[in-house]
Amino acid sequence: MGTIRLTMTQALLKFMDNQYVSFDGKEEKFVEGVFGIFGHGCVVGIGQALEQGDHGLTFYQGKNEQGMAHSAIGYAKEHNRRKIIPVTTSVGPGALNLVPAAGTATANRIPLLLLPGDTFATRQPDPVLQQLELPNSMAITANDAFKAVCKYWDRVQRPEQLMSACINAFRVLTDWADTGAVCIAMPQDVEGEAYDYPDYFFQKRVWYLDRRPITQTALDRAVAAIKQAKRPLLICGGGVKYSEAWNELSAFAADFGMPIGETQSGKGIVAWDHPCNAGGLGLTGTSAANKLAKEADLVIGVGTKFMDFTTCSKWLFQDPSVQYISINVGSMDAHKMDAIPVIADAKVALEAIGAELKKSGYKSAYGATEVVDTVAEWTAECDRLFALTRDDGRLATSHVLGLLNKHLRPQDVILTAGGSLPSDLQRVWRSGNPGTYHVEYGFSCMGYEVCGAVGAKMAVGEDREIYVVVGDGSYVLMHSELYTAVQEGLKINVLVIDNSGWGCIENLQNNNGTPTFGTVFKARNPATGQLDGPNVVVDFAKNGESYGAKGYNISTEAELLAALEDSKKETRPCVFDIKVAPGTMTGGYGGWWRVGVAEVSTRPSVQKAYADHVEELGKVRQY
Repeated sequence: MGTIRLTMTQALLKFMDNQYVSFDGKEEKFVEGVFGIFGHGCVVGIGQALEQGDHGLTFYQGKNEQGMAHSAIGYAKEHNRRKIIPVTTSVGPGALNLVPAAGTATANRIPLLLLPGDTFATRQPDPVLQQLELPNSMAITANDAFKAVCKYWDRVQRPEQLMSACINAFRVLTDWADTGAVCIAMPQDVEGEAYDYPDYFFQKRVWYLDRRPITQTALDRAVAAIKQAKRPLLICGGGVKYSEAWNELSAFAADFGMPIGETQSGKGIVAWDHPCNAGGLGLTGTSAANKLAKEADLVIGVGTKFMDFTTCSKWLFQDPSVQYISINVGSMDAHKMDAIPVIADAKVALEAIGAELKKSGYKSAYGATEVVDTVAEWTAECDRLFALTRDDGRLATSHVLGLLNKHLRPQDVILTAGGSLPSDLQRVWRSGNPGTYHVEYGFSCMGYEVCGAVGAKMAVGEDREIYVVVGDGSYVLMHSELYTAVQEGLKINVLVIDNSGWGCIENLQNNNGTPTFGTVFKARNPATGQLDGPNVVVDFAKNGESYGAKGYNISTEAELLAALEDSKKETRPCVFDIKVAPGTMTGGYGGWWRVGVAEVSTRPSVQKAYADHVEELGKVRQY
């Protein structure tokens, strides 16, 4: 057995550089580079190792820790979780800025490797700059905050501990069911310590992403339940995307006459004009999908975690005898909603269940044109929203999305995250090729949009465009990696939908009886002392130009169409400042969401909202 003497971080890079994944016989390199922002806790450790070379990893310079981690998430998501870019930071605030991104990755089951610097393992120079000193334990550092948002957490306090830490970290990163954020905290003194590592630690290692087969007993239970169903409904979740099972789900729905409702992660996988596709399901769903859901006697979740937006806080499925089947590689998700669990790969399970149903000649009991007619009603409503204009000449958000939808090519990607835009897109967007709808909504992390688009563009290359729709509130919150896009020559199209505030939350506030307060961007009024003065106007196009992007100011349809056409000629990022009328997002279409409405209030409108809330609570499933 030979050994190689390396520092801990030199060994870390050498190990990461030799990790591969295999899916359906295709082998790919798993780690493509490293995002980093250097500080005293990492610059002479992993920073030195990156600069020294002897590895095949590209270094990418982030501008905000959370932002670059979101870029890494966007990159992994566009690669269907089969490639990653780890993220390294300094200690203290640099590390803690990663926590929201870790939550985003874990909530969405996206592999994200975080490598924050840490305080000294020896404790000799304590307290060091940016060190927390907690009187109950000197073993606790800022990096312990990651434990609540990571699927695996470790701290390498001796250089030889790196080996077990790496094996377990990559076990989780390549786990279909339980992947998410992984944190390996690196004390800054240990980063530079050397050890004689065995050479076999650095040999090429292939992690096999094998499809999980369906068991015979699970197959029998699922088939028996479906045979009893007259009005089954399929839910297309993100697991269909990662299994690459869109053809199988499309065929399954057509073969047995089952309508499909889409989650945010599952949208855009099945063709929008598939005769069984009723569109988005749940709180931000379509009238078609929600109508069919309320009448379903069997709900078949495929690769979904049954989030509250999908189930309307367990209110949506109102047939008193409704049953559930959950096809999922994760045991936790497969057992939700008290479902019949089918712990298996989506593609494998759909093929096996479909084969058995065909033997029996099963068909659902929907009327000959019932699903098609229901979907057609929604299609007409969607067309109306796309064409919506205002008497005052201001642009409506839904009209902007309609124009954009016509502009995108089938291979181009639409991307957004928190706020009202995910709601709008889940209802009205008509996706092109499978995998071109990229929405972060499991964690609803505002600020993901621009940063995630950078990683997504790194993944898809020059032949496909990334179009980011982001509210003004989310853009202001974080757009730091626009600088990285300019630096790396990444053409992303950032459409800032400026409605002068957090329109989504204002809408929620108003719908539950409280007048607008703290949710619009207005100047403080000296007369009232409140934020009820004139709107604060920002030129987001000039902001983009200040980074080196191409900026467009837009307030009319003609200006938007001209800008979209002109942007085709650009190779640099483009920022579209689109002024829209507030309150022009899409409305609700048969959904309900449980929020904490005030039980007592001096305002009659809030009292009514609470009474309505209690009434709807009587319709929910308890678990």
